[in-house]
Amino acid sequence: MTGTLLDHHDAVLLDLDGTVYRGGQLAPGADEAIEEVRRKGVQVRYVTNNASKPAQAVADHLNALGLQATADEVSTSAQAGAALLAEQLPTGAKVLVVGSEALAAEVEQLGLTPVRENADEPVAVVQGHSPDTGWWNLAEACLAIRAGATWVACNADATLPTERGELPGNGSMVAALRAATGQEPQVAGKPERPLLDRAVSSARAGRPLMVGDRLDTDISGAVRSGMPSLMVLTGVGTPADALFAPVELRPEHIADDLRGLHLPHEVTAVGDQPDWKVRVADGVLELSAASDRPESSGTREHALGALRALCAAWWPVGSGQVTVRSADSTSTDALRRLGFA
Repeated sequence: MTGTLLDHHDAVLLDLDGTVYRGGQLAPGADEAIEEVRRKGVQVRYVTNNASKPAQAVADHLNALGLQATADEVSTSAQAGAALLAEQLPTGAKVLVVGSEALAAEVEQLGLTPVRENADEPVAVVQGHSPDTGWWNLAEACLAIRAGATWVACNADATLPTERGELPGNGSMVAALRAATGQEPQVAGKPERPLLDRAVSSARAGRPLMVGDRLDTDISGAVRSGMPSLMVLTGVGTPADALFAPVELRPEHIADDLRGLHLPHEVTAVGDQPDWKVRVADGVLELSAASDRPESSGTREHALGALRALCAAWWPVGSGQVTVRSADSTSTDALRRLGFA
């Protein structure tokens, strides 16, 4: 294929934390990369598993960081969770909300009735992250679920990234109710399809691309939705995570950051690389430079080419961890840059 990676897609679905920004700062190159996406007329959708904030608040935060964003470009797991229930319940049905007021508002906006107590006889439970969730909220939901209420979790993320580190996420609270009820919820957020399907539908996209830093949510969600994905290395995912990934977590493209959207398609794609050779033998990947002094030698992009070549050699024949070794000083430098010992 010719052209940039972006040239082959009519919409980009962007994960937020770890992809567009990290904590309170934009990820490297995010502003210029997204501005170029808009300049080319490609639809942008910000896709987040966060169910604690309304879409407008997410858009306001992105604008405060210097990006252009409107509420209709934001797809949240709260929206997806409420929509999943609205497809199954009659208008006015009572839904016990475990989560923020933003989640309750999404439920009400779709014609359902949000409640907070099991005494109100809810026919469904929707559960999203809120730092204010306590034992009482879980107890009310437990009673409703055990009585047969339909249970939807906005997401099942075990942890929530914060500036203090990884803290308990909605999935940890879901796990408590799972243990208490013996039931399994329907999940609306990544890696399940409802959230991504809504984002694609809102963009009226026929050739969407998912972009994210987490294999277990962003990339897995793309695989389940049947769309290609770009893994960026600005968040939690590492080069080793990519190389060792099982089939259901493998991206088609890998780049350092969102500027990879504007690199040539064949550069970001996992596949044979002109600067690198990989030999697979006895459970070992041996990396060697295709020439003694490639022009790009010593650059981060050159090292990423080595990662793409390693993935292309390992994925067809194996899965999981594998020993990687270098055959020359150029490949030794590349593996060091990628974080391989």
